[in-house]
Amino acid sequence: MIRLIFLFSFLAWATATQSQEINIAFISDVHYGIKRAHFRGEDFVDAQTVNKAMVNAIKALPVQHLDYIILTGDIANREEMGIQSATESWNQFSRDYIRGLPIPFFLLPGNHDVSNAIGFYKPMEPKTDASSMAGIYNSVFHPKIPKTKQTYHYKTDKINYSKNIGGVHLMFVNIWPDSANLVWMEMDMKKVTATTPVLIFAHDPPESDPKHFSGNTNGSTECHFENLLDEQYKDGDCKTTVTEQRRLCDFLSRHNNVKAYFHGHSNYTEFSTYKGIDGSLSLPVFRVDSPMKGKFSSVDESLLAFDIITINPKTRQLRVREYLWNKNPAVWGQETTISLK
Repeated sequence: MIRLIFLFSFLAWATATQSQEINIAFISDVHYGIKRAHFRGEDFVDAQTVNKAMVNAIKALPVQHLDYIILTGDIANREEMGIQSATESWNQFSRDYIRGLPIPFFLLPGNHDVSNAIGFYKPMEPKTDASSMAGIYNSVFHPKIPKTKQTYHYKTDKINYSKNIGGVHLMFVNIWPDSANLVWMEMDMKKVTATTPVLIFAHDPPESDPKHFSGNTNGSTECHFENLLDEQYKDGDCKTTVTEQRRLCDFLSRHNNVKAYFHGHSNYTEFSTYKGIDGSLSLPVFRVDSPMKGKFSSVDESLLAFDIITINPKTRQLRVREYLWNKNPAVWGQETTISLK
């Protein structure tokens, strides 16, 4: 009898958990190591001060519960022009976010994190420091022997992984879905049914960035390839990625259960639709602001924002809301709801 009571109680709890809304804070491009020109009445404010303020805003969110945090890269700023080491940036981030917010994190690298690990065409000091990449890797995969800045190797230690939350499959992709990452993505899609909704998270937008591919500069001053992606750049003009997007478009066409794409890198809030290279797609895309390099919020700090992603397992809906955290008081901004059916 006691076992039956326990079983019924457990089933009731499981049902309630599955129907409960899941809230995720979506942030990106925190760029430890640089300074904002202005913040809250002060000039030249360091990234740690600004990010601590954003951490406090996350703690004070007007939601019943916050379940996860997703950060799509550029934890450490590139070590140019006197910028602090990736080691120091990762240590500050760990103290402020991972230890400061007792909430599960999903992390991805950005182009600055990878460049610190593999080197850059402009001088850096030190020339390489893989600390933020090693820290991301350890946070995601929890290896028995943690990676260090000496033992982390970008060629073999790519950060691609997935997680099922509330009946939704979250796919975390290293920088951008290039041809190499798409091999992993195709394998990962085999883990779920064709009706399971999938959300893609990456650092780059669906169009990517020409500089992030592999290639030779050939003396060009327009395109200094950063060799962050295994795929060789093919378009030739250093401005477009039509050829490179083709395989991603084919992937999205085959998998219509991919319901949305989330990214950072461009540093401003935008809710848009990716049409693909020929206009045949209609994929909701969510770009998120940066606390340090915001295209608009760096000029007007009242526009500083991050997003809250809400998954409703019962109604199978996804709501994304902008949260303007540096207004007084903080307010909700634009929002949209899409179907996961």
